[in-house]
Amino acid sequence: MAELTHRRRLLILAICCMSLLIVSLDNTVLNVALPSIRREIDAGVAGMQWTIDAYTLVLASLLMLAGSTADRIGRRKVFATGLVLFTLGSVLCSLAPDLTALVAFRMVQAVGGSMLNPVAMSIITNTFTEPRARARAIGVWGGVVGISMAAGPLVGGVLTDTVGWRAIFWLNVPIGLAALLLTLRYVPESRAPRPRRVDPVGQLLVIVLLGSLTYAIIESDLRVAALAALALLALLVYEPRRPEPLVDLRFFRSAPFSGATVIAVCAFAALAGFLFLNTLYLQDVRGMDALEAGVYTLPMAALTFVCAPLSGRLVGSFGPRPSLLVAGVAMTACGVLFAAFDAESSTPLLFTGYVLFGLGFGMVNAPITNTAVAGMPREQAGVAAAVASTSRQIGQTLGVAVIGAVLAHGVSPAFRTEDFAAASRPAWWIVAACGLSVLVVGAATSGAWARGTAERTARRFEEDPRPPARTTL
Repeated sequence: MAELTHRRRLLILAICCMSLLIVSLDNTVLNVALPSIRREIDAGVAGMQWTIDAYTLVLASLLMLAGSTADRIGRRKVFATGLVLFTLGSVLCSLAPDLTALVAFRMVQAVGGSMLNPVAMSIITNTFTEPRARARAIGVWGGVVGISMAAGPLVGGVLTDTVGWRAIFWLNVPIGLAALLLTLRYVPESRAPRPRRVDPVGQLLVIVLLGSLTYAIIESDLRVAALAALALLALLVYEPRRPEPLVDLRFFRSAPFSGATVIAVCAFAALAGFLFLNTLYLQDVRGMDALEAGVYTLPMAALTFVCAPLSGRLVGSFGPRPSLLVAGVAMTACGVLFAAFDAESSTPLLFTGYVLFGLGFGMVNAPITNTAVAGMPREQAGVAAAVASTSRQIGQTLGVAVIGAVLAHGVSPAFRTEDFAAASRPAWWIVAACGLSVLVVGAATSGAWARGTAERTARRFEEDPRPPARTTL
């Protein structure tokens, strides 16, 4: 990549952040609109789960393929294609006549979305090569999640209450088109010097694994769970034997990278469960409209918005440990507040829980991304960023699937207050456990010994970018 001016680098960062905005905005806006969608198209808890999980599931399945493909054929080319598909999928979602069509069109959105976030992160990594500048750029990137959380509930509430839930998908069209035009004009093309070849068998196994696992959880089907286990076993056996695997297991020799993967799954599972529980509680139990429910969640969104760039600066100056410890403590405390102290029964406690979760989630995103890409050679940035992004989407998928299944098991169709409080308590303990995992894993994988494993892993990649082929399959 040719030397870029400071202003050009900032413009590229802004373009990449636009793609993150529309992808993450869709989740927060859609959560606010779930009760309206449920009433209009007569969907139960499982239907609402699939509306969210169809999107995150396809994203998780295709992110690594998109990252490696972008490294091979060109990051700008794949990024622009993703913007086109995501914008088209948004238009189709706004026209969906029923639940089946909405789920299908959400999958079209996700195909485009899979080409955006990991590729954008790879572009940022190759644009901001100095470690401190990169950490700060990633902090700004994480702050966009806060913007989406702040704007999503409010904008989604206004549109849902005035125009209808279909209007929430119209938001993506002007942003997507503007990002596309700016990408073609200002983002330079870049590729990895030694890109990986396509691994169709590995890709198929990932799709089967994630799809069957999600289905088994939502629909409580043990036979499909067995299929997920077989797919995982096949993936672990097959991938190390590939000369250029879809999932290079050597990444996980780095303790910080492995830790970032686990933390991403846990943190985003907690986020997805948090949003799912609160949306249903505020609108179906407390009887709020979509706008009022969005206003109630502003403390969480505001803290995320403030803390994400702060966390990026902390990571750049002191490493990931301070941010991860604060995030783990805050998210754990939030889950315990709802699970043990019935925070939803008291408005002050409710807002305290929102503040705690916003603080924790705002602090956790920057260290995940920075740790995932910092210890890897830049030519592997696309794959490393894709693994981190995949972990986030897997977390969201599992969070909605598991917490939705726990909630559906104990709540009545009428969503009575007493039923919901009892049914949601185990779900809140799951959120607390996810926060505790962030704390423990973050503390364990951010020390000096962990950094040593990252340095050794990076040296191995530089010495031998391609793993040796044990057999030809």
